[in-house]
Amino acid sequence: MSFPPIARVRQSIPQPRVADVAGTVRQSIIESRIRDRVKPGGRIAVGCGSRGITAIPVVARAAVDALNELGFRPFIVAAMGSHGGATAEGQRALLAGYGITPETMGVEVRTEMETVVVGKSPVGLPIYFDKNAYEADGIVLLNRVKPHTDFHAAHESGVLKMLVIGLGKREGAAQVHKLGLRGMKEVLPAVGKVLVENTKLALGVAIIENAEDVPAEIVAIEPDTIFDVEPKLLNRARELMGRLPFDQIDVLIVGELGKNYSGAGMDPNVIGRLMIETQPDFDRPRVTRLAVLDVSEESHGNIVGIGFADLTTERLVSRMDLDAFRINVLTACMLERARIPITLPADRDVFAAALDTCWRIEPAEARMVLIPNTLEVNTLWVSPALEDDVRAHPLLAFEGSYEKIPFAPDGTLDQERLFPESVRGRRAAGAYVVHSKR
Repeated sequence: MSFPPIARVRQSIPQPRVADVAGTVRQSIIESRIRDRVKPGGRIAVGCGSRGITAIPVVARAAVDALNELGFRPFIVAAMGSHGGATAEGQRALLAGYGITPETMGVEVRTEMETVVVGKSPVGLPIYFDKNAYEADGIVLLNRVKPHTDFHAAHESGVLKMLVIGLGKREGAAQVHKLGLRGMKEVLPAVGKVLVENTKLALGVAIIENAEDVPAEIVAIEPDTIFDVEPKLLNRARELMGRLPFDQIDVLIVGELGKNYSGAGMDPNVIGRLMIETQPDFDRPRVTRLAVLDVSEESHGNIVGIGFADLTTERLVSRMDLDAFRINVLTACMLERARIPITLPADRDVFAAALDTCWRIEPAEARMVLIPNTLEVNTLWVSPALEDDVRAHPLLAFEGSYEKIPFAPDGTLDQERLFPESVRGRRAAGAYVVHSKR
C-alpha cells in the first residue's frame, strides 16, 4: 500500500498557567482553614492518585513542606481505588512512577489496601474507606479536576471522587461502579456527603490543567464548600481541556494508551467514543477507524481502554499485565472498553489495515490524524486530505512540509521523532523517568 504523507500541525490555544506551582500550593494551604480542623502536631494523610498529573511531584512535595511548616506531621497515602492491580506493591509502583517516593517527598508513603466501614450508602451498601487515612488526624487530597471519561454530572473527576473512590480502595471503588452510571452520578456524591461528615477531611487542593497539560489554576477547597466549589472548577476545566480540532476523521492513530493519560486509557472526550453499555457515543469527533499502537510504561501493563480501538499491535497486547487489567475492568463494570480488537504484527500493518477499511476508495483520500496520546493533543500530524481544514482553522498552523511516515525497517513507527515533546519522547530522551514495578 502507498501511504499518504503527513505534515506536522500545531494547535495553539491561548492558555493561562500557574507561574509558581510550588509557591501557589504552599500559599493555598497556609491561607486555608486547615489549622481550625487539625490539632497542632497532628498526622495528616496526603492523598495522591494514579492520574498522570503533570505537576504532581511538585504539588505533592510543596503540600508536604507546607504542612510541615504549619507544624503538622504529613505522610503520603495512595488514593487510587483498585489501580495498580489493587495491591500495595502495585500502588506504590504507580506513585513512584510519578516521582512520589519516601526519598523525594521526605515522608512515609503508605499504600496498604486495608479499609474500614464508615456507614452505608443510599442503596444500602457499606462505605469503605482507607484505614491509614481514617486513623489520621486530618486528610488533605491532591487531585486534578477535569471532565470524567464515563459520565457528565456536577461532580466528575476531582477531589470528591478521590475521597469516595480513591480512598475507598478496591472495595469502595467496586461499590460505586457496581451500579454503573447511576453509581457515578447519584451514589458517588451521596457517599461523598457521608464521608465529608464522618471522616477528617481537612482540605482539598484542586488542580485545573490547561490544554498543554500544565496547571492553569490551583485552588484550595474547604470541606464545607466542596459541593459548591468543585462544580464551578469542573466547568472551568471543561473550557480549557485539549480536544481534536476536526469533526470527522477517517483514520485516527493514537501512539500510546495509558492510565497516566486518562483513567479510561484513552479519553472519550477526545476520541468521541464513549463505549459504555446502553449509552450513545459523543457527537464529535466522528472517527471511522481508530488504532492504538502501544501502552505507556507508566501504565505498568494495564491496557484498559483497548476496546476503544478497532486495530492494535501484537506488541501492545503482549505487554498486558492480565491481573491489573482484569481487576481494573471488573471493578469499573464497563466491559465494552476491555474488548481486544484485531491485532497485527507491526505498526505499518495497522496503518495499512486502517487505511484499507476506512471507507475511502484510495488511501490518499483518507482524513488521517496521528497523536501521541489523548492527553497531549497540541501537536498533530495530518494527511493532505485535511489541509483545507487546517488552513481554515484560526488556531491551527502547519509546522513544515509533508513527509513520509517514518517507519523503521521492522515496521515500527518512530513516535519519538514525530512527538519529541510528548511523554514518550521525553522518556526516550531520558527526561522522564519511569520507575519499575519492583
